[in-house]
Amino acid sequence: MRKTFGAGIDTKTRTVNKKKKIQYINLKLAALGYPYYEDERTAQFLEIASPLLDNYKEQSRILSSHLSPIGKRIQTFLNDYLADVSGEKNISLPGNSFVLDTHGLARMMSISPNKDSYETDMVRSYRTAQGILHNPKHDKRTTKGVFHVAEGGLPVPNDKKAVPKQTFAKLLEAALAPPIDLMELPFTSDQEEKAEVFLSLMLRPVVVPEVAGVTKEKAMEILFLAPGNLISNLDFVESIFGNAGDPNLPENDAALDPETWTGHSGCVILATHLIHMKKKDLGLPHYDDATERQRLDGMCWRDENELYNDGGAFKITARDERGVVVTIIADNYFGYCKKEVKTQISYSANLYGLCEEEHAGGALAFQSYDLGERFMLDDRLPDNNLTFKEITRLYGDMMDIQPEGYGQDKNYPNILYVPENAEFNIYEQTVSWTNGKGNHSIKLLPTKYYILPSGYRIQMRKRMNGHHWHLTGAVAEGTLCHKPCTVSGGGKSEISKSIRDAMIQGSVIVSDDLQKDLDMVDEIMQKDFTHRFKIPVDYKRPPRSIMDTNRSLGSVIKLLTPANEYTDEYNDWLKSVPQRIKDLIYIVKRRYHTEWTNTGASIFRSTR
Repeated sequence: MRKTFGAGIDTKTRTVNKKKKIQYINLKLAALGYPYYEDERTAQFLEIASPLLDNYKEQSRILSSHLSPIGKRIQTFLNDYLADVSGEKNISLPGNSFVLDTHGLARMMSISPNKDSYETDMVRSYRTAQGILHNPKHDKRTTKGVFHVAEGGLPVPNDKKAVPKQTFAKLLEAALAPPIDLMELPFTSDQEEKAEVFLSLMLRPVVVPEVAGVTKEKAMEILFLAPGNLISNLDFVESIFGNAGDPNLPENDAALDPETWTGHSGCVILATHLIHMKKKDLGLPHYDDATERQRLDGMCWRDENELYNDGGAFKITARDERGVVVTIIADNYFGYCKKEVKTQISYSANLYGLCEEEHAGGALAFQSYDLGERFMLDDRLPDNNLTFKEITRLYGDMMDIQPEGYGQDKNYPNILYVPENAEFNIYEQTVSWTNGKGNHSIKLLPTKYYILPSGYRIQMRKRMNGHHWHLTGAVAEGTLCHKPCTVSGGGKSEISKSIRDAMIQGSVIVSDDLQKDLDMVDEIMQKDFTHRFKIPVDYKRPPRSIMDTNRSLGSVIKLLTPANEYTDEYNDWLKSVPQRIKDLIYIVKRRYHTEWTNTGASIFRSTR
């Protein structure tokens, strides 16, 4: 059966039909002594196999307390972890659970074969043309007050609720003894005899990816336990992380293959009924007897009928440095199951060491600028003081030197290396420079990247809106924005996203008195900006005006944007300039041609 359908199976191989899948599920249910889905074909088959099944059921009864290897590791941890908890405890993992040993069983069993839907107060499942659709009661959840950590293991962070070990023990005991209605299996829900089972699913999520010649792939092991009514959660988890097979079989025992195991085990128990438990019944103290942290975390009560966590959803985790983590989830929100697996992967990665946890990552960011329609190298840009001649001496084997005095990359022909005095002009669509052999120019094309000796990269690009083109420049050395570890929602993905959504394109709004606005533009155009810096600048050459061809549009925008290096007086003046005036200045700068006789705002006046 396992070879015919499931994750990783060749899709070209003939798969079994729905009836045979149902027979396989019924055989497993009957072998465990549970009611099965009643149809005529299955009844005839199981009647023939009755003696064999009776023998198997008797063996299962005798070995009912026997656990799989992963189950033993988790049970051993719990026995030791809770050894110092006083009072009688009845905490044993279920040994007679229905093992979801094959990918797809959970989905098949989430609805009765002769029905197209299954509904409870927790979940609604529907059979559709594309497969099975699950709608849990809650499809959105907050994280506030949800994460609880049992004391006695690793330190409890301040943003998590610290739970006494005795309370965790009582919650765990209740989680392993769910009410009968929660044990009901949807697969047999429409018949008189219903299967009431515990389900188990083993995962082997990867913690250390394989690096050829360096390290083998390593995974941890996680055992999910859930009452039958919550089988849709296991279907969801399995569809993301796969199915590691039957945990009872030796070939699936992680400890027998230590080269591919991190040595860490996890367990996740779904127990939605725990939200009805009272604080007093869980051994939490009265408010007057509670510590300051217990009062802060709500781990105490004033009224005997107060519910744990105010009756809201929660996750509680017990873990220590031994490498075993057990989590109880008191909700059927699918996201909690997925994120718990990712959390346990992070736990394993941090204990294993020399590997980054699941959420690590980032981006290599290069500062880039809008250069307008014309550009030449600005001495304020990062520079390595190298000339084109020195670049060809150092890296000449990487490029083909052209007669005009520029280079073309041998591996990437669309990369061109140009001299440090190159000028870029969108209107003429040229890149021009001067050397000892005279004036030279090449075509400025959007398919090419132009690299200056400093590594500064120039490209011709079309604006986001409209039909206009402009020049963009990017520095040679980027900034590594790296987060070696974080949690879900920590912002890792944000630093990898484009900021184009934050850039606004549209029309410029002018006031009713355009003449007054243009006068203000003229006034700013003539302003002396040399005293704007807190630390006076010793200019090596005459300061550039706004309309200077050696000043880019990006430089003008920076000039008119408040900054820490500017004096308070200058920043206050910038804030007093209306944005519409700045927009007009940017338009004048971007559209201005040196061959025009008019300058500044007079361009607009001459065409009114």
